[in-house]
Amino acid sequence: MPQIKSNMKTMEKDAARHAANSRVKSSVHTAIRRTNEAILGGDADAVKQAFDKASSVIDSAARKGVLHKNTAARKKSRLASKVNAMGK
Repeated sequence: MPQIKSNMKTMEKDAARHAANSRVKSSVHTAIRRTNEAILGGDADAVKQAFDKASSVIDSAARKGVLHKNTAARKKSRLASKVNAMGK
């Protein structure tokens, strides 16, 4: 543990940032999981809604800096591929 006051504050900030980023990452994982479950379910409307929600959550995470923009693009692209393959 740090003994210097500024270092203690930095640790507190790091913990707060980590908690906030974990919440955002968790919401991304949940949105992707729900989209995959909808794809397995086979309901086209549910898939569209889930994919739209997941895209929004992924973009939001990228805007906040939790995900790199290329990582966000890759996740959306892979999800879109699954959604489009379901339609065939």
